[in-house]
Amino acid sequence: MKTLMTIAMTIWTSVTVASPPVMYVPTGDTDDLVIIDLDLDKVIGRIDDLENAHGLAVSPNGEYLVAGSMRPVDDAEAREISKPAAMSEDEHAAHHAGGDDAGAIKSPSYLSIIQPGQGRVMRRVAVPALTHHTAISPDGKHAIAVHSGAGGISVVDLNRMDVVKTIQTGKWPNYAVFSSDGKSLYVSNAGPGSVSEIDAHDWSIRRELTVGEKPEHMVLSPDGETLFVANVDDGTAVSVDLTSGAQTSRFNIGAKPHGIDVSKDGRWLFVSSKSDQTLTRIDLTDNSVSRIGLQPSPYHVAYVAEVNKLYVSSRKAAKIWVLDPASMKVVTEIDIGRGVAHQMVLLPQ
Repeated sequence: MKTLMTIAMTIWTSVTVASPPVMYVPTGDTDDLVIIDLDLDKVIGRIDDLENAHGLAVSPNGEYLVAGSMRPVDDAEAREISKPAAMSEDEHAAHHAGGDDAGAIKSPSYLSIIQPGQGRVMRRVAVPALTHHTAISPDGKHAIAVHSGAGGISVVDLNRMDVVKTIQTGKWPNYAVFSSDGKSLYVSNAGPGSVSEIDAHDWSIRRELTVGEKPEHMVLSPDGETLFVANVDDGTAVSVDLTSGAQTSRFNIGAKPHGIDVSKDGRWLFVSSKSDQTLTRIDLTDNSVSRIGLQPSPYHVAYVAEVNKLYVSSRKAAKIWVLDPASMKVVTEIDIGRGVAHQMVLLPQ
């Protein structure tokens, strides 16, 4: 029989060893990502061996991080990266000879597959072009690489670790977001000012949503019914009803809005303006606006419900501001040491 002391020690141990929430952030051309303890708001580690990563996504169970690359590799290197160990060169070349839908490699880069528990890049998957942002489906089966310069996206099967589909969505695609049920994928196209809604079963384009001038970053409302989009060239953020496809609200943000996120309760929408150097909070219950100045150049935005904090990176300094979302005041800053903090993702607990 356990003594009271043993029981007390067991309870105390279980409480103290609970892992803190952790955020992973790629740093661009410094070729790594930082690991941040969100209880301490401090960098606790780095993962090297990336290639100019801007986009980062995490699987729902935390098994994989998938980082894109904005640095090209030559065809021979790309084929060697993506070739399964048991496949011959001739077999692999034949596999990639079937055109775009077979993942043909034209101007390739690669996705880095990271297992957080290992703390390093475990595998690379060649994709047809440079990758800006990434996304992972809610079931963890597919990763999306958004190829801004090439006008489309690649779909990567994370079991096969190979491209299974490429889709042309429009000129200068930028960001990708899955619906919470995984049935739809939304891709912003900066060129035509649209968002492509894609059927995630057969990867066909269902419809195009008109949203504004040069749409880039996006976020879904917690109930999955509304898509919020930041439009760079007209300085706005818009809300789109996903049932009707119609715009329901338009908010003036400032010059070159970039990062966008929404609070878990759906009340607040946060949008950064790089050129006006402001962060805007919109109360979606009454459309009232609060704004704070952040210098230099606020960039990506991430609301983390687990710690009730708002994280905003700087485009021109190696730091991340930490704000109290209710007061819109900076409570501390995180020095990331080098590079620029890009797409911030929380590791599921």
